[in-house]
Amino acid sequence: MPQRRTAIKDLRKAHTKHLHNLQIKTDLKKTVKKFTTAAAEKNADAQELLKEIYKKFDKAAKRNVMHKKTAARRKARFARSLISAPKQQA
Repeated sequence: MPQRRTAIKDLRKAHTKHLHNLQIKTDLKKTVKKFTTAAAEKNADAQELLKEIYKKFDKAAKRNVMHKKTAARRKARFARSLISAPKQQA
């Protein structure tokens, strides 16, 4: 446990930031899971979920939750997975 006043404040700020980053990551993981299940089942709403994934990855990169190149790489992989999956006949 820190002794100095500034170290105590830093610990408090780090904890708050950790919780905020965790919330962003959890929301991102839930969206990714929804997309992967939709893409595996070849649903039509997978394209809309891909847009949502793009949005969330960009926001996570903007807020320094993850590196911008990591976000770009993952976005590209999800786009490729949607393209390679055959479309469902309506």
